[in-house]
Amino acid sequence: MLEVNNVRKSYKKPDMFTAKRQLILNGVSFSVGDGECLGIIGESGSGKSTLGRLILGSERPDSGDVLFDGRNVQIARNRRGVMSAVFQDYTASINPRKTVYQAICEPLDVFGKYSDEKTVATLLSQVGLDGSYLEKYPHELSGGETQRVCIARAISTNPRFLLLDEAISSLDVSVQVQILDLLKDLRETHEMSYLFITHDIQAAAYICDRLIIFKNGTIVEETPVDAIGSVREEYSRKLLNSVITF
Repeated sequence: MLEVNNVRKSYKKPDMFTAKRQLILNGVSFSVGDGECLGIIGESGSGKSTLGRLILGSERPDSGDVLFDGRNVQIARNRRGVMSAVFQDYTASINPRKTVYQAICEPLDVFGKYSDEKTVATLLSQVGLDGSYLEKYPHELSGGETQRVCIARAISTNPRFLLLDEAISSLDVSVQVQILDLLKDLRETHEMSYLFITHDIQAAAYICDRLIIFKNGTIVEETPVDAIGSVREEYSRKLLNSVITF
């Protein structure tokens, strides 16, 4: 489904007196299969979120390409309606002046899909919220409720691929587990593939089928979750040492 082929990405350093660029991603290649949840695990500053932006087509790689069903995601029509995302900062993901109903209708309206209160209420029920939330505003919701609304909006167009970029890291631990369980159920119900970008190894081990260990813009190692105790690289062993079962 998703192929990332030898991607490199750099940015100009903020120093106005130099033309040097900082390399963020260096020859990254991997794939995500139909129905798979792949975890990208790495410390802050390792290039994970940059990778996410390239996959969503919001930035261009310096070289290499990202393909969805063999088509380049840089061309908007190749990703429109089949890819979606949920981000870390749920407070910035929803317009504070719009109700939950209006927020979830946004992508449906963009794609010309029919939306009414019944349609949106059905989406809310899939993320564990009832129809009473339709007319609420973001400031009236808890963090967990707001992220559920973001997830409902993300799945509203029936995407085949969902990118989750630190999607639970801003939530309380008890709420994190609830959202992870919700995501597992939705993945099965909607037959979606996930790319789960995080620094939280425990969460990744809970939801993912396979993990990629990321460091300084390169892939250190790949491992199935059920073989997580057999990683070979020293960095991987150190990073995964904190994994526990929920």
